Amino acid sequence: MPNVYTNYKVNLSTDVLTTVYTVGSETSAVIKSIRVSNQDITNDCKVSLFMVDSDSTSFPLETDRKIEKGSSQELLATGKMDQQTADSAVTSATPIVLKESEVLKAQAEFGGDLTIVVSVLEIT
Repeated sequence: MPNVYTNYKVNLSTDVLTTVYTVGSETSAVIKSIRVSNQDITNDCKVSLFMVDSDSTSFPLETDRKIEKGSSQELLATGKMDQQTADSAVTSATPIVLKESEVLKAQAEFGGDLTIVVSVLEIT
C-alpha cells in the first residue's frame, strides 16, 4: 500500500476526551498540521491535546490552549502566537511522528465550540 496523505476532521461536540486519530496497523504517521477552529463567535474556548501510546500512557501535547472566539489556530506552529501582533517568528508547523496503535485525543472546554482538522501522512 502506498503512503497516503489524509485530513481527519472532528467536531468536539462534548467536553469529553475524544479520539481524533488512531494510527493503523503496520503504519507510522507524520502529523503535519493540527488546525483548531472555534465556531462560537461569543466565547473563547480552551483545547487540550494528548498522545496516548500503545501502553495507554497519556502524554500532554497541549494543555488549555485558548482558541479565541471566531478564530482558528495551528497548534503545531512554532514561534510567538500573539494574535495582536504580526510576528515573523511564527513559522510553519513542526510535525509529530506517531507509531502503530498510538492515538491523538483532544478535549474542549465547552462541547460544540471546536472543530479540529488533522493533516496526516500515513507511511506503511
